[in-house]
Amino acid sequence: MDLKTKIDAEDGKHFLVITREFDLPLELLFKAYVEPEIVEQWMSTKVLKLESRKHGSWQFQTSDPEGNILLKSGGVIHEFVPNAKIVRTFEMENTPFPVQLEFLEFEKLNDDRSKLTMQIVYKSVEDRDAMLKLPFAKGINMAHNRLQEVVENII
Repeated sequence: MDLKTKIDAEDGKHFLVITREFDLPLELLFKAYVEPEIVEQWMSTKVLKLESRKHGSWQFQTSDPEGNILLKSGGVIHEFVPNAKIVRTFEMENTPFPVQLEFLEFEKLNDDRSKLTMQIVYKSVEDRDAMLKLPFAKGINMAHNRLQEVVENII
């Protein structure tokens, strides 16, 4: 299966760059990252908090069908430019992974297409490489496919 979401992870670097083009107008792609109701749909998670603004914070919780919490994640939004950029921290509770820094840039390609570029900075090369050993690439591609599908149905 060809992954539409591309991950560039240079050897020896403590960051990676993720890119994905969407068949969505820029405003809708951005909305998918900042409106709790949409985030919950494409990420299959519960949004406990999502303050889409500079110095805002966010917290998500994913549970199994029986209600057991599988994952809690959260962070702080450091920069917020509507339809252009979000800079935030990302931390997963109860995992060995330290906080990471994420730079999300949203770009209009034309009236109906847009591009997301994410640079994720890890504390160390080892932390980044450990993340990449998980089914990370497949998971983010699946999430982005779901984002495309959910937001298309909003149009």
